[in-house]
Amino acid sequence: MKLLKILVLFIAIQMSAQQGGMWIPSLLQGMNENEMQSLGSKLSASDIYDVNNSSLKDAIGHFNGGCTSEVISPKGLLLTNHHCGFSQIQSHSSLRNDYLKDGFWAMTLAEELPNNGLYVEFIVRIEDVTEKVLEGVTKTMTDKERQSKIGANSGIVERTAAKESWQDTKIKAFYKGNQYFLFVTERYDDIRLVGAPPSSIGKFGSDTDNWVWPRHTGDFSLFRIYADKNNRPAKYSKDNVPFKPKHFLPVAIDGVKENDFTMVFGFPGTTDEYLPAVAIKQTVEKINPKAIAVREAALKVIDANMKADDGIRIQYASKQARIANAWKKWIGENQGIKKSGAIAKRQNLEIEFKKALKVKKLESNYGHILPELERLYHQIEETAVKRRIFIEAFTSTSELMQLMFRLTQIENAAMSSEADFERVRTGVLNSLVGIYKNININVDNDIYLAVMPFYTNNVDATIYEKSAFRTKETAEYILKGNSKDVVEKLNNDSAYKYAKVLVSDFYSNIEPVYRDINPKINALEQEYMKALMEVLPNQRYFPDANGTLRVTYGKVKGYKPKDAVFYEPITYLDGVMEKYVPGDYEFDVPQKLQELYAKKDFGPYADETGKLPVCFIGTNHTTGGNSGSPAIDAKGNLVGLNFDRVWEGTMSDMYYDPEICRNIMVDMRYVLFIIDKYAGAKHLIKEMTLVNTKTKK
Repeated sequence: MKLLKILVLFIAIQMSAQQGGMWIPSLLQGMNENEMQSLGSKLSASDIYDVNNSSLKDAIGHFNGGCTSEVISPKGLLLTNHHCGFSQIQSHSSLRNDYLKDGFWAMTLAEELPNNGLYVEFIVRIEDVTEKVLEGVTKTMTDKERQSKIGANSGIVERTAAKESWQDTKIKAFYKGNQYFLFVTERYDDIRLVGAPPSSIGKFGSDTDNWVWPRHTGDFSLFRIYADKNNRPAKYSKDNVPFKPKHFLPVAIDGVKENDFTMVFGFPGTTDEYLPAVAIKQTVEKINPKAIAVREAALKVIDANMKADDGIRIQYASKQARIANAWKKWIGENQGIKKSGAIAKRQNLEIEFKKALKVKKLESNYGHILPELERLYHQIEETAVKRRIFIEAFTSTSELMQLMFRLTQIENAAMSSEADFERVRTGVLNSLVGIYKNININVDNDIYLAVMPFYTNNVDATIYEKSAFRTKETAEYILKGNSKDVVEKLNNDSAYKYAKVLVSDFYSNIEPVYRDINPKINALEQEYMKALMEVLPNQRYFPDANGTLRVTYGKVKGYKPKDAVFYEPITYLDGVMEKYVPGDYEFDVPQKLQELYAKKDFGPYADETGKLPVCFIGTNHTTGGNSGSPAIDAKGNLVGLNFDRVWEGTMSDMYYDPEICRNIMVDMRYVLFIIDKYAGAKHLIKEMTLVNTKTKK
């Protein structure tokens, strides 16, 4: 196919070492391998990805579908971020055993805590199946016909792919649907909590430091994978044994210095690196500001209540972190887009594209794309903004409104069939325990009152007082009975009646417009991606993140965020003590950590100057989903744990700028120090393979 020839041509082009991009690990031979080695890597492409032999990819696990994790011992010890394991740590916490506040360390295998629903998935192999998936797809097909044919072809490929009985398959689209890859996977469902530092270490700096540098956060937690006696995936059982991995990462104890090579290996979630300028402009000027305002209103309510009540602090810890994370990210994204001049640079690329069309006499093929995208983005703008606010109000902030949104689905299912009703009702009933464990109805009422005015002028301040959904018990009563009884009881509830009108309006007047225009935009952007690669073949192209395994590489490097300011690339425990505020929920420091610092009792984990490194930054191109990704050195050893990006560089989801885009990583020396000297969990250190790279030439 023509596109595949373009891709092969592009990969073969010799380029000087660059940074940025999220590359498919099975396609690293050639350009990427050369680039990595010119940056200092000693690894071959087959060291990173190999189907027939053990390779780095065998140690990298998709953690619960949203983060990344890595195996760091021959006994299935798993490392990820504290914030990735936060909900599990929270679920095991209580006022009596406050693992969020005090930390948790299992000193034996028997003390490790199981986690219902938690899983880790590994990639067995990756195959390009583009020709099979696009077989029979023609230009004359409508978008619906095209997607139907692609779906049917994908189903056949997935069902007929060679795999073991316990393995799964899935197909993912790349380059806006111009290329397709098959992933064969293994999923392990018995994942147990092994260790977590207190939040005063794992979340040090909390909201104030989130997305910023310098950073001093020990954002890590430890789990263990268990398998059956044949080392195969199995549901939780007392008979399961620690998993024996094909590969685990040795840990480099001598750390990093500026300009060292780093590779981040993980599962980045979503990026849009090839958006037209009009789309970026709409995001930063119209959509982001509204979403930021809604979340800011919710956070003011949550933060005030968490500070006032320890019970609420535990209930809302995970929720607050989730809401605050995107809120602050969008603020930084807007600032980064403006600082980097991303919109103007994208406009310049579009000018270059149009000139190349004229030179290559392809205007009749592709000249319509950019004008039509401009028109469609303007047409969808008002709807897109309103839709974003609805999502924030009904799925991201108010817990009761989220529940009401799900309850409307019960009524819709009841109109379909009793079987559909029972399926949806059961799902909601099963979720009630978790919902009511982590909700304070008075707090949620205040959140509702704070966020709903952004969406509607009709804000009923009394619905919480009358609603049966104030408690789990009365909620369960409403949901008991046949479909007719449940629907009748729902429509007599004040909160449901209020929300139903708004949800119905959303599905009648907002979502249909969005669903009409957005597929047209997607189809044009797919065509634009194909056209760019054909018309400007010497540009640097990598597929957008889509939750699949990727490699990104760069160097440990500081940066200059503004005039007369330069940030060094490594922080130290000294900085933790400089930020220390006794009793503060963000900047308190555990007494034992203070004592270790005062004695300079850092064990073998200090650097050559005697200081203890905490975090470092690099030019690796990361996004959400890379949380928990390993930072790997030039020889394949673990040196850090990715957990964030700098504020000015969060716009890298739409535009990567090597001058200001930096990912933030916990230094493994700090992780080892906390496990060893702070927690006294020396048995975990003994499980790992520690190496000093300076002694291995």
